[in-house]
Amino acid sequence: MASWDDVARTCLALPGTAEGVSRGWRQWTVRGKAFVWERPLGKKDLAELGDAAPTGPVVAARVPDEGAKAALIADGPDVYFTTTHFDGYATVLCRLDRLDRTSLTELVAEAWACRAPRRLLTEHPLPSS
Repeated sequence: MASWDDVARTCLALPGTAEGVSRGWRQWTVRGKAFVWERPLGKKDLAELGDAAPTGPVVAARVPDEGAKAALIADGPDVYFTTTHFDGYATVLCRLDRLDRTSLTELVAEAWACRAPRRLLTEHPLPSS
């Protein structure tokens, strides 16, 4: 099970990354572009999700496209989910308390690669899976 400290450590290990606060919640950016952030559920989210709404912390992460988001949700519906707020956006929501550290590392690295400038990604390519 991953914690916010694990999220911070994993994000900050990537080149060009900074931690900040937006709207009162932690976020991690690469050269000013958010790639992972805290995403508490609002009333509309809770109403939409009903009994399926997580009770623990939620982390949002960029993904390459909506196909990647759909694949994550299909492969791990107990961990990954979305709401209509993110329809049309390449962002997935995750139940942090169900995300193992290996999955966290992969998710964060992919999110970083989605937002990192091309030059930074060329200088620091992610390992092939």
